Amino acid sequence: MQFMKIFVAPILALTATTTVAAEFAKGPLIGQYGAHAEVKQTQPLSGKESFKVAFDVAEQGDTGKVNRKIESLARFLNMHAGAGIPAENIHLALVVHGKAGFDLLNDASYKARFGTENPNTPLLQELLKNKVRIIICGQSAAYHGIENSQLQSGVETALSAMTAHALLQQQGYTVNPF
Repeated sequence: MQFMKIFVAPILALTATTTVAAEFAKGPLIGQYGAHAEVKQTQPLSGKESFKVAFDVAEQGDTGKVNRKIESLARFLNMHAGAGIPAENIHLALVVHGKAGFDLLNDASYKARFGTENPNTPLLQELLKNKVRIIICGQSAAYHGIENSQLQSGVETALSAMTAHALLQQQGYTVNPF
């Protein structure tokens, strides 16, 4: 029990002294999505950085709710634009596979399958307006019976998610691990 007293107290003290309430705001690029907090960085961004990042999403969001993994791209855009990175220096790609492909359906196709309009439509449209590439895995689409005509306008179809990631890496994109 002595072991617990030695190590628990410092952890509790650290937690109590480092808890900070942050205010999260949306925008500046995508106003309805992508809330983020302003952070005082120890090594602030210069504003000259350039990002080429691919996000991988395989999990479908809950029916009737925005897929939080897709919203991560809005957060990345807003967070970095808010930190002074010009929008033209932020290049993002969303590679979707597995059941997450259903989140890329147009409203009519989503409603036919799930009984409601696709809650991701406004977010996807905002991402496309901000030059985000949205790519669906052709193998997953074929497996789940998703045809190109059922997808949101602007969604690209790749041979596979693996192919999309390989090509994006050749173009200088890194994969976001979150």
